Amino acid sequence: MFNIEVELKKLPKKSGVYIMYNKNDEIIYVGKAINLRNRVRQYFQQNRSKGIKIDQMVKQIHRFEYIVTDNELEALVLECNLIKENRPKYNTMLTDDKTYPFIKVTVNEEYPRIFLTRQVKRDKARYFGPFVNATGVKEVIELVKKIFKIRQCNIPLPKNMYKERPCLYYHIHQCKAPCQNYISSKDYGIQIANAIKFLEGDVNGTVCELKKKMEECSRVLDFETAMEYRDLVQAIERMLEKQKITAYSREDRDIISIALDREEGYVRKDGVVTIFFMRNGKIIGREHNFMNVREEKEEGKILNTFVKHYYSQSPMLPKEIILPYEIEEKELLEKLFRENSGHKVEIVVPKKDGNKYQLLKLAKQNAEMVLKNDRDRLKREENKISLALRELNAVIKAPCLNRIEAYDISNTSGLQSVGSMVVFVNGKAKPSDYRRFKIKTINGPNDYGSLREVLYRRLSHVQTRQYDSFAMLPDLILMDGGKGQVNIAKEVIGELGLDIKVAGMIKDDNHRTRGLIVDDVEYNMEDSKEAFLLVTRIQDEAHRFAISYHRKLRDSIKSVLDEIKGVGKERKKKLLLHFKSVENIAKASREELLEVEGINRQVAEDVYTFFHKSVNN
Repeated sequence: MFNIEVELKKLPKKSGVYIMYNKNDEIIYVGKAINLRNRVRQYFQQNRSKGIKIDQMVKQIHRFEYIVTDNELEALVLECNLIKENRPKYNTMLTDDKTYPFIKVTVNEEYPRIFLTRQVKRDKARYFGPFVNATGVKEVIELVKKIFKIRQCNIPLPKNMYKERPCLYYHIHQCKAPCQNYISSKDYGIQIANAIKFLEGDVNGTVCELKKKMEECSRVLDFETAMEYRDLVQAIERMLEKQKITAYSREDRDIISIALDREEGYVRKDGVVTIFFMRNGKIIGREHNFMNVREEKEEGKILNTFVKHYYSQSPMLPKEIILPYEIEEKELLEKLFRENSGHKVEIVVPKKDGNKYQLLKLAKQNAEMVLKNDRDRLKREENKISLALRELNAVIKAPCLNRIEAYDISNTSGLQSVGSMVVFVNGKAKPSDYRRFKIKTINGPNDYGSLREVLYRRLSHVQTRQYDSFAMLPDLILMDGGKGQVNIAKEVIGELGLDIKVAGMIKDDNHRTRGLIVDDVEYNMEDSKEAFLLVTRIQDEAHRFAISYHRKLRDSIKSVLDEIKGVGKERKKKLLLHFKSVENIAKASREELLEVEGINRQVAEDVYTFFHKSVNN
């Protein structure tokens, strides 16, 4: 039994990371401390004001663990890793973990390659970026390869030289075949050097050189080659309209600002952090990151968390990170960033009226605009959902429609039936409440019998008085079918003494919902557009969820039986039809296997040996 008071006394006065667990042994918070004893004890001091968020978290702490580190920097890195891995409920987090594309030139190889990567390593290669448009980056890479005739392959050279014939790119004059030593490493290196100059921004020099070659070809009447150079010049001009490219340099800056949604009722995404990427004095792109900030409303603290997690493991950092507020861990983060990147990284808070301050204002305006657009979109969605529920209730006539459950039955090649339950709360899918059922009491394809089992197992659960998602009964059950399925549901509900509305989703010839059947009356729903869309969405989700489980079971059966020598598609089907499951096949004796049509003595021996060797091993 974990005694918090006793364990608090055991905490060391050392730096490290602490991990808080709830009663379900789920990690709900990860933090770091210079002094673990002092920091963790603060959470449990009754007379200390900790804020709504921390108070809620402390009430749920069932136990805690800690990991001691040599210093605070190690604790910071460990904290970031644990948060990214476990995504605790009470840690402020990015809603997604994005990585940005870079252009990589493998100058550490004898015959370098150029390609897109999302990982920057200390491998002596050259990196250009980051970029926010992967499509644009791919276009740039393809163009550079065409202009400078950079190899497209990944063949290790010169180790594997002469092992393969020249590829198509050689024959269409887009590669000089270093794989055949048709170009020396020295001359190929000149091409790479010119490509790097292009990526560094010397685009005009490249255009002038291409135009010069085009004119030379025209003078000697080599119009075909001249047209190739002309096409390359035009491609560069088109690229410059869409994509600015620049090399990574120590003069780069990231400008970061934040906007918080303080309007009540729309808290799915509470904040937006906007980053402007400035490279060589030019803004090459921007990125918007939604944050789950929950109860934390101090912008400085949120930015501290964002900067820590966004940059903590990247070796590709700008010289300056410009913020609107001072952050708590500035010195520690600057030290970490220096170690990761190999150069000094400053976190700067500019004074008013300077150029950097104006850039921050621009980033702030962008963040507020994105947040407003997202809030407006959410309002439009909620208005549609509200209208859909009103239209649906005009047909269903239920006291409320807070929780809707839909059921579907699917069969694995007619052998294993599975059921699925999807849940919509207030008109929105709630995947955490979805459930799958492997049918236990019905053999073979029997949708009505399978449906009865699934509904009985689900609805009788409330009588166990266990507090979980099953304890909340639905206001409406939607059946993927007509009158027959609806009647099965009504029978189960009546046997259990419950009062739940039931409707059947009637399909057209294309297996799409065309209406509902409620109390033996069909409604075509043509005049209830939003309700029709909601019901269709629920039916599609129920079907998708059932099919995904069905496919998983089918693939699992396939992967086991297909390993047995002599068992093909037909024999596998006959074995499953006879024994009903792989488990029963594994338990069968040689004599029982021989009773199956099409199974001879050799195949029976192979099947028996396969499963019994697996057991013995």
